[in-house]
Amino acid sequence: MCRYAFDHDADIGPRRAKVSSTLTDSVRKTCHAIRHTLISADLYDQDGHVAPFRIGIAPFPLTSEIYHWLERLGPALLSFYKALNQMYHDSATGHIPVWFSQYLDQGKPETLIEYGRSNRFRFDLPGVMRPDLILTDDDHFIATELDAVPGGIGLTALLSVLYMQSGDSVLGGATGMCDGFARMIRSYAAGSDAVTLAVVVSEESRDYRPEMRWLTHALWHTGLRATLLSPEDVSCREDGLWARIRQPGQPAEKVAQPEETQIDVLYRFFELFDLANVPQSARMLDAAKKRRVSLTPPAKTYLEEKSAFALFHHPALAPLWRRHLGEETDLFLRQIFPETWVLDPSPMPPQGIIPGLTFRGAAVSNFRSLGEATQKERHFVIKPSGFSELAWGSRGVVMGHDLSGELWRKALDRALSSFSTTPHVLQPFYKGKKVQTAYYDFDREAVVEMEGRVRLSPYYFVAEGEARLGGILATICPLDKKNIHGMAEAVMVPCGTPLADNHAHHY
Repeated sequence: MCRYAFDHDADIGPRRAKVSSTLTDSVRKTCHAIRHTLISADLYDQDGHVAPFRIGIAPFPLTSEIYHWLERLGPALLSFYKALNQMYHDSATGHIPVWFSQYLDQGKPETLIEYGRSNRFRFDLPGVMRPDLILTDDDHFIATELDAVPGGIGLTALLSVLYMQSGDSVLGGATGMCDGFARMIRSYAAGSDAVTLAVVVSEESRDYRPEMRWLTHALWHTGLRATLLSPEDVSCREDGLWARIRQPGQPAEKVAQPEETQIDVLYRFFELFDLANVPQSARMLDAAKKRRVSLTPPAKTYLEEKSAFALFHHPALAPLWRRHLGEETDLFLRQIFPETWVLDPSPMPPQGIIPGLTFRGAAVSNFRSLGEATQKERHFVIKPSGFSELAWGSRGVVMGHDLSGELWRKALDRALSSFSTTPHVLQPFYKGKKVQTAYYDFDREAVVEMEGRVRLSPYYFVAEGEARLGGILATICPLDKKNIHGMAEAVMVPCGTPLADNHAHHY
């Protein structure tokens, strides 16, 4: 398959280099300061020993070419969301094939389907877009996922501040993430500066509360009255949603209990599959439907499905995608979105085949035939499509070449048998390119160089119809980790400004 290639010969990432003792001392102080701040913000293990990730000694650098490519990606993703939204509604009303919307609605409760189709939200799209991009051996990027309710916003924002303070240049600067988020929120209130924002984080998403708390505190400096709430902290009235909001830094014991303030914008940091476990979720969604509050991301399950990639690559739909996206954007995204197939167990006629999927040189007409694949042949990934507690945080990801033949067949059968309630998708496995990075080992008080594979997670904020890049989080995992995601062994750093403009490396 054709992929977009970057025209450069140099490896991406810091080079192997010896660090002098003087420079190491400087790095030591910087990394200790970064860790101390992360611990203070509850974003690092309190005892300082069991780390949620490794602290890199410098931002992950980008070439100018990759930076400009990433800037181009934001508007293309926004166009994709617009096209997906329109085509879903066209399918639901019978103007294009009905199976388009049926695939996206599979396994969803009828009440939530009807809610997402409401005219009130007809044109609503996610305000934050974050693709997960794997850099492959041939210097291409593959978007393994497109997340509309992404974690990492507060973490990336804080890391950007900390590395800027240490003298590094960070893409987006110290305020790019917060400014982008604030601009997005204000767009829901007609650009008004007097906006009250509630970031509501569910129990299911509790691990993200510290970073979102830090983010809401930082947003006060942009002029937003922002607060972090649990769902039960929201007061639901006939005239809207209300909450008690305390300015950061005010000691609770010395300041009178604040009066309730009406919420203008509710940022939904809870998953739609989990609504039954989110107190007052029905009343919050009802308030949005009655225009008592602005809700983002919108409660549209079909905008959070990996099966959208499968629909994008379906040959019968290609003319429709080109019509909505235009030739240039359509081709651009086809080079990025991986081939994807919905694991649908429905029988096919004798002449039927699964478009684009081949096995041992022949077209495939039944997914179960892949159960006979050898370890070398099953370089595939199985994932829940979206509406599931296993569909985020890499929980439900199965890699075929990591399993025995028996376990692979069981995983395939399990995914196919769950189609009616939890559709799964099949994608090729893309091996990441080797890159060099370095992190600080706090036990040895030394800089350690590491070979790994990188995932870039750029954050695009949408306001006034434009998608702007606010910052990028790089996650570099050791070579023995095939699934690249946040983990204790991973180095997680913000991305630096393009190499030609960055003179503040520690090397």
